[in-house]
Amino acid sequence: MKRQEAGSRSSTSPQGTRGPTEAELLSLAAEFDLHELAVEDALEAHQRPKLERYGETLFVVLRAARYLDAPEEVDFGELHVFVGPDFVITVRHAAAPDLSGVRRRMEESPDLLKLGPEAVLYAILDAVVDGYAPVVAGVQNDIDEIETEVFSGDPEVSRRIYELSREMVEFQRATRPLVGMLHALMAGFAKYGTDEELQRYLRDVADHVTHTSERVDGFRQALTDILTVNATLVTQQQNAEMRALAEAGFEQNEEIKKISSWAAILFAPTLVGTIYGMNFDHMPELHWAAGYPFAVLLMALVCTSLYVIFKRRDWL
Repeated sequence: MKRQEAGSRSSTSPQGTRGPTEAELLSLAAEFDLHELAVEDALEAHQRPKLERYGETLFVVLRAARYLDAPEEVDFGELHVFVGPDFVITVRHAAAPDLSGVRRRMEESPDLLKLGPEAVLYAILDAVVDGYAPVVAGVQNDIDEIETEVFSGDPEVSRRIYELSREMVEFQRATRPLVGMLHALMAGFAKYGTDEELQRYLRDVADHVTHTSERVDGFRQALTDILTVNATLVTQQQNAEMRALAEAGFEQNEEIKKISSWAAILFAPTLVGTIYGMNFDHMPELHWAAGYPFAVLLMALVCTSLYVIFKRRDWL
């Protein structure tokens, strides 16, 4: 057990464990009469935020979050809280949240502590929700950077948008259920005789959670819009590149046409000259007086005809 603060059963006694073994958690379950289903959830982790009542014990699952500056990503942690008539047990499955500040706050606020275990639960909820604020600020900064990268043509921006969108999905899963959980707690104020001052504190936390949840929803929508804009810009860039390739191919084709046309024109006199240059003894025009002028005229006629044909077809 990484950390444990023991107390007596006669007063509010916060106990905290991080990544406990099955034996350690079962020992606590036996000592504080925790429900087996809640213990099973605490052992398995990977639970969605929820609030369950098992007799006089309240079982709460929270998803904490913290923003890591170096990798520019959001790290999520899971916290399970058992709240009984005279005890509070927390089970953490990650580094976040750090509950040392909660303990100091309760020790420094005896008036708050005397309100009982629900006051400790409030302090834990308040710490988790306050931890969302730096995450919101970090994500907002990331989105601002992504918008700049999108319009600067950064090829890696699509990956960054996708990764941040997945983190926002996780953030939504952490904040949305928490809104309902706090409203469920507030709905039970009268039934369970919650102190009026504590009611104010919990309503304040509920307001902060609602605000954070709305910001996260806005972030996800903004990332969806940015991804659409990025896809549009990428498509436009690809179309521009395709047009440039098509234009280059057209120009190259035109050059090939010209080269082929001139090659055909020059081939005609070469062919005639080659035929009459074979020097066979028995060639009809070999000893003809008009043979040379005829050959030259034939070459000129063929070349002119080819030139006219290619010119009409815009090859030249």
